[in-house]
Amino acid sequence: MRSVLDYPLAIFALAFAGQWLAAYLGYFLRTSRGRTQGAEQEDFATVLAAALTLLGLIIGFSFSMSVNRYDLRKNYEEAEANAIGTEYMRADHLPSAEAAHLRDVLSKYLQQRLDFYLLRDEGRLQQINLETDRIQNQLWSIVLGPAMAQPTPVAALAVAGMNDVLNSQGYTQAAWWNRIPPAAWGLMGLVAIACNVLLGYCQRHPSRARLIVLPMIVAVSFCLIADIDSPRGGLIRVVPQNLVALSQTFKPN
Repeated sequence: MRSVLDYPLAIFALAFAGQWLAAYLGYFLRTSRGRTQGAEQEDFATVLAAALTLLGLIIGFSFSMSVNRYDLRKNYEEAEANAIGTEYMRADHLPSAEAAHLRDVLSKYLQQRLDFYLLRDEGRLQQINLETDRIQNQLWSIVLGPAMAQPTPVAALAVAGMNDVLNSQGYTQAAWWNRIPPAAWGLMGLVAIACNVLLGYCQRHPSRARLIVLPMIVAVSFCLIADIDSPRGGLIRVVPQNLVALSQTFKPN
């Protein structure tokens, strides 16, 4: 089930609104206290600079985490295509009837994997996951039967290749579940709000432009991180180009 973190535009709107209100809250606190002394003003400016530095570091680390997870999903897509293609070729090690059956089921399995990457509908994805499990059991039984009947090293290659196919799907699913923890998002949000409160408090004269710039920049950064980190939300997604290329090489039976 999706959360708000799967909607980058919602993250942008919430981050911008929260920080903008925090900046005006800081300015309101300043005006309610009256004029501050020069030394106190310098102290708050020093704290603001330190807080902004911390916020920049947290955003940088979070962006790096999201990019690493995106690269991991891309690598597992490539590994999955390689495993399916290798097993398709190793079907020659099985008897002709089982080999033809294996290639036919592998073609259906490949289509399920393509749908997994391309679709966004949650209900349809649940059906794909169930169908994927069913086909995986069918694939395993196809290669296991001949291997048990004639346990030769050649038959073992087909079994080992099928093991790679099943494992690659599990690695892919784990990579799609591996997201930036909500606690990290909460920390970024709290630091951003604190920075904007300090920014508003340090304003000597009211300026809407100055109170909007920082919330806008940070909100855009949050939106980009959420877009990269979400496998199905936003615009930046893993394109299964290796699986698509593999599907074009399969010969229809």
